[in-house]
Amino acid sequence: MTGLSLTRAPELTTPQVINRELFQSFLTYLDATPKTIETYTKAIRQFYKYLEEKEISQPSREDVIEFREALKLDHKPATVQTYIIAVRLFFQWTDTAGLYPDIARHVKGAKLTTEHKKDYLTSSQVKAILKKIDRSDVQGRRDFAIFALMVTGGLRDIEVNRANIEDLRTLGDNTVLYIQGKGRSERAEYIKITPEVERAIRASLADRTDTAGSQPLFISLSNNSKGSRISTRSISGLVKHYFIQAGYKSDRLTAHSLRHTAVTLSLLGGKKLEEVQQFARHSKITTTQIYAHNLDRAKNNCEATIAKAIF
Repeated sequence: MTGLSLTRAPELTTPQVINRELFQSFLTYLDATPKTIETYTKAIRQFYKYLEEKEISQPSREDVIEFREALKLDHKPATVQTYIIAVRLFFQWTDTAGLYPDIARHVKGAKLTTEHKKDYLTSSQVKAILKKIDRSDVQGRRDFAIFALMVTGGLRDIEVNRANIEDLRTLGDNTVLYIQGKGRSERAEYIKITPEVERAIRASLADRTDTAGSQPLFISLSNNSKGSRISTRSISGLVKHYFIQAGYKSDRLTAHSLRHTAVTLSLLGGKKLEEVQQFARHSKITTTQIYAHNLDRAKNNCEATIAKAIF
């Protein structure tokens, strides 16, 4: 952070106060998760850096807009959107606190496409990948369980990372896994575990001695972190490894593709939009509708009809 004058109050114009007290007050105001605070901190620091490079000491609305346009040159739309949201929140707070006018009010971020940035897999492709996972050793059994759980439950890598053994419970006639979802502070939601996936998870747990309820559902097997909770990076890495091993090498295929696959296969299987929304834990049904819209387009064979008429 720099010593830019972002306040009308004389006592807040020193670099030390701007760097620490002012910004710390903003973070306290956010009352957000550590991950969100980390992201917004990065965004505000980038904004300060931009102002410093342009020698702007009293930023205006036009400066925020120019900052946005500068971001567009080398950042993805989603990143631009996040950064502008952070800047808007920052000046919303400075205005509320009587420190600086809200110059970022109604400044738009970047236009985001409704198309998914990651591809999904067909059911036959999923079967091919699962067959490629060698379950004759400890790592193979663990990896198979993780892959099968993610693709049937639509789980994110962070949800697999956070899962504990005690989260695997019985509800009615079902085995379920309570999960701490994205942006959630507690395990308030659950997914149903199919018999095939439960057997895979139990087989993985049978390889371990540390099976107390509070232990991670999946652990690292690497030399540096053996026995500790498996990281999101490791989860993403192993999923990508099996994609490539089965011949599916693409930048658009990542661990998140398994979540896209789960939602897409649910819709293709005839599940109602509301059911899939609940399954995927989408806060808004419009998110689920994007999947349905993309599938509708995939079934639209206008091109074939035109070609038949012409040729």
